[in-house]
Amino acid sequence: MSRIHIILDEADKERFRRQAEREAKSLAEWLREAGRQRLEAAEQRSRIETLAELRAFFAGCDEREREPEPTWEEHRRVIEASIASGSAGT
Repeated sequence: MSRIHIILDEADKERFRRQAEREAKSLAEWLREAGRQRLEAAEQRSRIETLAELRAFFAGCDEREREPEPTWEEHRRVIEASIASGSAGT
C-alpha cells in the first residue's frame, strides 16, 4: 500500500468527512471507495451496445449541457473568423 497527498478546500474536506462518518468509515476509506466507484462507473459506460444504452447516453449529454448547441451558421462564423485572423480563437 502507498500514500498520496491530496489538496482539498476545507469545505469539501468537511463534507467528505461528515459523509464518511455517517457511513461509519474513515475519510481515507470513504475516498478510496469513492474513487473505485468512479472507476467502475467509467468502465461500465465505456461501451454502448444497445439502442436503449445509446438513448440513455444522449439523454445524459442533454442533462449536462447548460446552453443550446450553436447553429451551423454560428459555427461557420467562428471558423471563418479564425481563418481570417490566423488564430484558433480559443
